Amino acid sequence: MSNSSSSAALSTATSNVFEVGRFKTLLLNVEPEGCCNTTSPPAGVLLPPKPLLIATPAEAGEFPVLLFLHGYLISNSFYSQLLRHVASHGFIVIAPQLYLVAGFDVTSDIKSAAAITNWFPEGLRRTLPPQVQPNLTKIALSGHSRGGKTAFALALGKVATTSLKFSALIGVDPVDGFDKDKQSPPPVLTHVPQSFDLGMAVLVIGSGLGDVKRNCLYPPCAPAGVNHKDFYNECRGPASYFVAKDYGHVDMLDDETKGIKGIITYCLCKNGKSREPMRSFVGGIMVAFLKAYLESDSRNLLAIRCGQAVVPVELQKIDFLEPETVTKGVSLLYL
Repeated sequence: MSNSSSSAALSTATSNVFEVGRFKTLLLNVEPEGCCNTTSPPAGVLLPPKPLLIATPAEAGEFPVLLFLHGYLISNSFYSQLLRHVASHGFIVIAPQLYLVAGFDVTSDIKSAAAITNWFPEGLRRTLPPQVQPNLTKIALSGHSRGGKTAFALALGKVATTSLKFSALIGVDPVDGFDKDKQSPPPVLTHVPQSFDLGMAVLVIGSGLGDVKRNCLYPPCAPAGVNHKDFYNECRGPASYFVAKDYGHVDMLDDETKGIKGIITYCLCKNGKSREPMRSFVGGIMVAFLKAYLESDSRNLLAIRCGQAVVPVELQKIDFLEPETVTKGVSLLYL
């Protein structure tokens, strides 16, 4: 097949992952036992260890599961548009509220994420609408900022382990502390290339403005030395890496984030002109990656890699590592 024929076939075969998918979605709030529940749960329902925001397809079917961990002091509800974007393409997205106030140490975050994952077999199915079934053989782990670091820590087996196996890992602008010498405990980055022994496919998404100060009063939200670049440097293949130019660390959040925490998201980080393009990109590249590694459908990811898909942001960096790659910097432009 000629290059032009291959390009045409790719363009025809792929859906636009950067737009809302074909599934209508529901957004569910599930409170843990003892927190705001004035009545006992229905018989047989096991409540989760933390509050959950669940975005799920509304239609009947069995769908892969994505656990998404929020960033530092960010409400899980601030990701509702992103979560619904991913869910609209046929995924059940579970976003716990790991804490309301937290210190520098992420040990409790890791333990909570593990506890929620271990709750899935007994609790998740009964929490979802009866027509929606989670496929617990296809689970991905993800997180933004501090939540991205927590996701990597859990995938590496630091502090806690899970009864279920993760098949893919996504870091959305992950951050491991303030500086190379001030990593949040337990440290995840080792600063040794390809040191992560994860045993699963990895996607790292970075923001081009994350390591830029908004002003002289605050440090950058994703400092150099502990950000997306460093996480990707320690990954082994298969790994994908995308950096969105001219967008900031929290530009994938909802268009409106209310309250004091919501106001802070506009004040501390260097931001792009608007959130919608970055959110569409993050949601779309997550969907393409999840389809490739949870559903064995690599057409969308391949189209993006080959420049055959219209991307809503300008990309500053693209890189790929093949599964057998042992030398940093080998690019993969095919699957």
